[in-house]
Formats: sequence, structure tokens, C-alpha cells
Amino acid sequence: MRRLLLLFLFAAPLAVNAKVIPATPDMVELAAQIRSGQTSSEASVRLFRQRIAALDDAGPTLGAVLALMPDAPAYARKRDSETKAGKPLGPLHGIAVLIKDNIEVAGTVPTTAGSLALAHSVTNRDAAVVKRLRESGAIILGKTNLSEWANIRSNESTSGWSAVGGLTRNPHVLNRSACGSSSGNGAAIAAGLAAGAVGTETDGSITCPAAVNGIVGFKPTLGLVSRTFIVPISHSQDTAGPMTRSVRDAALMLGVMAGSDTADAATIEADQHKTDYFNALSVTALKGKRIGVMRDRLGTNPGVIALFENALKVMKQLGADIVEIKDSRTGLDGLGEAEFTVLLYELKADLGHYLKGLPSTVRTRSLADVIAFNKSNAAREMRWFGQDIFEMAQAKGTLDDPAYTNALARSKKLAGPLGIDRLMAENKVDILVGITNGPAWSIDLVSGDHFAGPSAAQLPAVAGYPHLTVPMGLYENLPIGLSFIAGKWEDSKVLAMGYAYEQASHKIATPRFLTTLEWPQ
Repeated sequence: MRRLLLLFLFAAPLAVNAKVIPATPDMVELAAQIRSGQTSSEASVRLFRQRIAALDDAGPTLGAVLALMPDAPAYARKRDSETKAGKPLGPLHGIAVLIKDNIEVAGTVPTTAGSLALAHSVTNRDAAVVKRLRESGAIILGKTNLSEWANIRSNESTSGWSAVGGLTRNPHVLNRSACGSSSGNGAAIAAGLAAGAVGTETDGSITCPAAVNGIVGFKPTLGLVSRTFIVPISHSQDTAGPMTRSVRDAALMLGVMAGSDTADAATIEADQHKTDYFNALSVTALKGKRIGVMRDRLGTNPGVIALFENALKVMKQLGADIVEIKDSRTGLDGLGEAEFTVLLYELKADLGHYLKGLPSTVRTRSLADVIAFNKSNAAREMRWFGQDIFEMAQAKGTLDDPAYTNALARSKKLAGPLGIDRLMAENKVDILVGITNGPAWSIDLVSGDHFAGPSAAQLPAVAGYPHLTVPMGLYENLPIGLSFIAGKWEDSKVLAMGYAYEQASHKIATPRFLTTLEWPQ
């Protein structure tokens, strides 16, 4: 075994696997091929499972996929029979997608949020978003690894690690972080292990892993997509969203995922605002538009900033006017503190409510129970980091506590009316752009994450506004994402402008599965 490990470490990255098991086309092309009979759903599911075996379970061992759904091949055969019978087909007919393992999927596979406390949580129910995917013809291929409890357990955590799934690695450079908490999704889609994936975000958990793995990630307006039967952190910030290899694939998935759900009060207006995101995409969407550049949120890395400046040049060539916003932070003091207070209170309340509704096989029925479980299973659950955030949340009161209600009102006002809304209105811009986050950092299980550089996630996450990240190139073999942000319910505009940039720039990069970065010779 040791000899085999050494051979892998010094071998050329992925040469054999990439040739033997070719990647499938993007979702839109794959859907067309299935409809035309050029390929079949069963064949594509088989191919994805082979890639997972070769790249995730063996080879680079990405650790992105936690479990395969045993019924996926049967669903694929059913979809193929429907195609042959000439039945009406949904927009995702026969398309295999992965689901983050904090989202419930009916069947025998548990929904764990990465925690051993939920190892027996087989609810046999589909989250509302999964139900919509199935109704559109999609096939649930499997569940993906994530940062345990969606990265809310400890300030010292390592993104992409969970007690259930171990560590997810970045397919571009294997000793670099896949970010989180939708780590498995980011790595899996970059490596071609599925046509698309559903992630979740509270603050950066879709956009960061999408950016550092070099794919497209879209966090929609809060309330556009249901959260029913998704393990919660915060009802005022949580949302599900698509993670794909292209903007048009994200738009196609969003059109299926979006919609009102009577079980989720936040979605009451979703049907009113939902539109045809896919057909609204346009290569001319940036022409004549004013693009607001949040100049003081770009960080200091000259290589990353150079990629961003090139992206601005592309947008100018497409007819956009670039508007410099030199001070985007004035008046926003206290936002981080207010947001964190909200998350602590809502974590205790929302997670407790969710746990109480799980089957009796799950004995953790509250946040306090989870804390106790972790202490009792510290060797497996807390080897690398503790649960300081859990303990802070447990010490909080109820949601009628003035400390919570005041923090919620303050955070929403700062991020929305005084944040994104003000920046767009004062500068008369159609959209805000920035660097999604810095390059992927080296994995460090002992000391935890080493976030470096900018992050565009907080304002849209707290405000509940749409945020799209699109690849804008590589810095030292590490992908960097370009963020597009706008106001509430402006999801279609954000996707259209991101699509126009994407089609002109073509910056998506195929992972090389490098073991590490090396000094130039």
C-alpha cells in the first residue's frame, strides 16, 4: 500500500483516468443528447458512477461524494423508457445531479449534515427542492460531502471536513481547500462527477466553493427556493442554489428549483417573481449597463487583481460602462457582529425545531443534545476542532429576545437598504461586481482554515439578495471567481449579465489534479 501511495504522489496528474473515462458534456448539451437518442440517461449515470469510482474513491481520492443513491440506475432506465415512449419530458429529463448532504432525499441514504449524530437519520422524504428536480425528470445520483453542520460548529474548523465523509480536496491542487460548506459539490462538478449539484448557503457556502473549484455557483434571492427538509442554520439567510459548469446550466436548474412552498413562509412571493431564467440569458445583457466596481473590496493580491482587471476589460468590450465605487464600506460598521448574533439565536431555534421532527432513530433532538453527543464521541467528532460556536448558540435565549430582534433588524438594514441598495442607487449602477474570494488556501486540519483576500459573500448573504460567481481565470493554477450582485428578486438580471461575461471570456478551467503547487524551475 505504501509503495502504491508513493507511486501516486510522484505520478503525472490524472493521465490514465482522464483518458479512460471522458467527461460528459454540460447539462444543456447532455439533455439534448438524451432527448435525441444520441445517448441515454442510463449510459450517463453509468459514466458518472465510473468517474466517481476512478476519481473520488480512487485516484486523486477527492472525497466529494458521500454516498450513491442505489435507485439511480433504475430511475435512469425509467427516464429512458419515457423518452422512447414519446412522453412529455421535463427540462432536466434524464439528467443526473448530486445533492449536498444537508438536504433530504427519499430512500435508504441518511441525511447527516456530515455529523455522526445524524448517521441514522433516514427520513424517506424528499426536500421540496428535490421533489421539484424529480418532477422535472432529474435523477438523484448521490449525496455530497460538506463542511460538518454547514461550517457552523467552530471558528477553528477546516472547510470540507466532516466526521461522516472525511476531507474533500480541491481537484485543481489536491492539498488546497475546496472551501465550504458545499465543498463536495464544488469539487464534484469541477471534476465532472455529475451534470450539476444543489448546494446551500448561509454566508458564502455556495459561492466560495464554486469559485475556488472553478465552477459557477448561484445563491438566489432568499425565498425564491424552498428550504423545507433542509438541515437549517438560519431562516433569515439560508437558501439552496445550483452549482454547475456553466451559467446556462445554473439558469436551467434554477427554473426548476424556484417556486412557492406552503411549508416555507419565506417563499410566499416566489411564484410571483419566478421567471424563465434560461431563456432570459443573452450575450448582449451587459451592453449599455453600468457596472459598479467595489474597489475597496478587492484585496491586495496583484495576480488576482490582474484577473479582475481583465474581466472588466471584457465587460467594457461588451458595451458596459465601468463605475468605480471607491468606498463601499462607509456606514456598515457592526454588520458582522449583528449577523453573528442572528446566526447564534437562529441556529439554536431552527436546528432544534428540525431535529424534533426527525425519526425516533435519531436521539439528538436539540442543539444541547448535539453538543452532548459530540462530547461523548470526541475522538471521532472533535479530533480536529471543537464546538465553540455551538456552545455560544446554546447559551442564547429565544427568538423574542430583544438582543436577537434588534440584531436581525440591524443586519438586514445594513446589508440591504444601507448596503447593496444604497451602493446601486447612489452610483446609478445596474449591478455590482467584485472578486468572489481569494485563492484556495492550503489544507490545515490542525489549525483550521486560512482565509485570505477578499470575500463578496456577506452583503448579499445577509440581505438575502442574489449572488452569482463565474470563473475568471487561474492564479498559480488556482481558480478565481468573479461575483455579480444585485437587488432583491433581480436573479434573472444577475444570471443574464454573468452569462454575457462567461460567453465572451471562456475562463472555465479543467482540473489538473496536481498534488501540490511547485516553485517554478
